[in-house]
Amino acid sequence: MQNFTDEITLALNRRAFLRRNTAGIGMAALSSLLQESQASEKTSTPTGGLHFPARAKRVIYLSQSGAPSQLDLFDYKPGLKKFHKTELPDSIRRGQRLTGMTSGQKSFPIAASMYQFAQHGDSGTWMSELLPHTAKIADELCVVKSMYTEAINHDPAITFLQTGSIQAGRPSMGSWISYGLGSENRDLPTFVALTSGAGGQPLYDRLWGSGFLPTRHQGVKFRRSSDPVLFLSNPPGIDQQARREMLDDLGELNRLSLQQKGDPEIATRIAQYELAFRMQTSIPELADLSEETPATFELYGEQAKQPGTYAANCLLARRLAERGVRFIQLYHRGWDHHLNLPTKIGQLTGETDQATAALILDLKQRGMLDDTLVVWAGEFGRTVYCQGTLTATNYGRDHHPRCFTVWAAGGGMKPGMTFGQTDDFSYNITESPLPVHDLNATILHCLGIDHKKLTYKFQGRDYRLTDVHGNVVQELLS
Repeated sequence: MQNFTDEITLALNRRAFLRRNTAGIGMAALSSLLQESQASEKTSTPTGGLHFPARAKRVIYLSQSGAPSQLDLFDYKPGLKKFHKTELPDSIRRGQRLTGMTSGQKSFPIAASMYQFAQHGDSGTWMSELLPHTAKIADELCVVKSMYTEAINHDPAITFLQTGSIQAGRPSMGSWISYGLGSENRDLPTFVALTSGAGGQPLYDRLWGSGFLPTRHQGVKFRRSSDPVLFLSNPPGIDQQARREMLDDLGELNRLSLQQKGDPEIATRIAQYELAFRMQTSIPELADLSEETPATFELYGEQAKQPGTYAANCLLARRLAERGVRFIQLYHRGWDHHLNLPTKIGQLTGETDQATAALILDLKQRGMLDDTLVVWAGEFGRTVYCQGTLTATNYGRDHHPRCFTVWAAGGGMKPGMTFGQTDDFSYNITESPLPVHDLNATILHCLGIDHKKLTYKFQGRDYRLTDVHGNVVQELLS
């Protein structure tokens, strides 16, 4: 009995010791948060970067969820017309892995794009007739035709693109950038996610999650409405002063809990409540488009007046960038064109082309493109062979991780260039292959971050966005 009593006493003493010491850790975390908040009010880093002078202060990432067909948009292959409906040679496919959707096909007929291509701008960048507005900004774009990925299915592929790992649970790129650079505006989130489009692949909150990083670095998802954040207005009978007093009392309770439990996430909760209070003023002003000129809506298109559309989100992204939000992630669903591609891809480019180009032009005319990095990317590409029945006016394309096209503009990327090449079938890369980790390392470089030094220790290991890989691609930099 005495031994049992001694064990209980020892456990209680150990628990008390840990509680006192972890409370100190938690209070240190809270102090750090408050200092970070105060610092962001008063100063900004002279270079805007973490390890060396930065070219970009912020990123707008235009994620085209579902994988646009590079063959029908950017990767012009005129020679395919003579091979239309013929079997893709085994020497090209090389026995490479297929998805479950086409692995049972007995033949793999080549489907040449039915769209006309032309060169645009002084750079002579090739683009499809589906992108008339993007064609006008050809000389602003750094087009990469030689991207490839490790994943062949949507969920692991988009997870890999956004977090650097095909397995869920890692911090998203926006969270890493929030962790590395902090905020430029204490009244708005550092990282905002916006969604649009319908159908196709689902979008998961973990794509803008913070993983094992402190939760204050996760993205705040705005709703598809004129009121992008819930509960901004005080309930009936509660004015701003009363809300302030309630938060003060709640903060005291949370501080007591922090002292007792020592959980750093409680410190995060305190800081997030304070941010939410400040957002009651900043978000309504942000979402109020009445100050935008008719010329702006003409630039972005009429859909920009409809909250939740891709065009409206592009305009909102510019407004967020103006106000110092570090990372703005747009996801537009619907690009998963296994069947009836000609019908569906025209609809998707109709929803996105004008607003995408408008965002670049708008940033440029406001003097913001130089320090804003805009990235346009899907999670992988599309096959040259047809999935399903191939006719004169209809075809579909399966997933293709071996090569796809992305582009970037502004923020230190070299404008008016095309990087990398693929073979005559847009199936294999023939020049300058660019893996996902290299793209992410280059994005961080534009922000002044050495991707090898932006690390976070978790479960005894130092993690980073690029894992143990990645090289900055100097040829892409201006």
